[in-house]
Amino acid sequence: MTNEELLQIIERAASEKATVLSLHNKRLSSLPPEICQLSNLTTLDLSLNQLCSLPPEICQLSNLTELDLSLNQLCSLPPEINQLSNLTTLSLRYNQLCSLPPEINQLSNLTTLSLRYNQLCSLPPEICQLSNLTTLSLSENQLYSLPPEICQLSNLTELYLSDNQLCSLPPEICQLSNLTYLWLDNNQLCSLPPEICQLSNLTELYLCDNQLCSLPPEISHLSNLTRLYLCDNQLCSLPPEISHLSNLTELYLSENQLCSLPPEICQLSNLTYLWLDNNQLCSLPPEISQLSYLTELDLSHNQLSSLPLEISELPYLFDLDLSHNPQLSSQFLSWERRPF
Repeated sequence: MTNEELLQIIERAASEKATVLSLHNKRLSSLPPEICQLSNLTTLDLSLNQLCSLPPEICQLSNLTELDLSLNQLCSLPPEINQLSNLTTLSLRYNQLCSLPPEINQLSNLTTLSLRYNQLCSLPPEICQLSNLTTLSLSENQLYSLPPEICQLSNLTELYLSDNQLCSLPPEICQLSNLTYLWLDNNQLCSLPPEICQLSNLTELYLCDNQLCSLPPEISHLSNLTRLYLCDNQLCSLPPEISHLSNLTELYLSENQLCSLPPEICQLSNLTYLWLDNNQLCSLPPEISQLSYLTELDLSHNQLSSLPLEISELPYLFDLDLSHNPQLSSQFLSWERRPF
């Protein structure tokens, strides 16, 4: 789109007092100062363009509540962005941001902030003053740590931190008492702070592709968890306290170093999916029959030589994978394929 065509669109939208304007995928490399004429806009979509910067005039659109700048080439934000005080949703995913201006803390009505797929190495403590945030997406960045001030985001319900360089979590994270979704996949976490287990409203916790060697017994306090993802870690054992996760329906433990399971795991009576493939399991506890709602059980790539007869008592099990257990007799492998 040429600059002349863009100016015509802006002039028409201004004369019509438009409240919504989409300039998605218009191959824009810049915005003219005249953008400030759109004083009635509440929603502006500038995604999938080639913007490297924003004119300060964009910050005069004081009625904006939704601004989508995703899939551009932004390296920075103007400090004047703090003037967009009515913004509730700001999407900046898939840009080249290396930092955020401290002034971002003045977007006090912001509830959703997406910064996925940028080049952030750190967060300004000021971001933690966005006390109305409910969703914060920081996945696919280069974050090495989180500021302790993160505890101030007291209304946060979803926090996405996958694909960063996090080696640890600040204990203060436990103060995010309304958090229901926490994604920490593909980081460098070696342990979890016991305090994380104070997040009693968590329903989904994603910890795949880390370096966890153990789980704190306090994990038992996450009583509302329904999904727990622990694939591709270095777990050698599970704490017996895992049995207290009574609402758990999906448990993913693939690609760890488990040699055995605590019998207590079989008290997870609501479990429907259990993935244990690519471990070092030699046997299963007879108590497995207590997992009466189990529908999928992946035991492939282990060291099983036999199965407890009790496994046949699982009434809803329809997908049982026993492949690549070299010690398991052909009798069991053929039994695997019989209908349940």
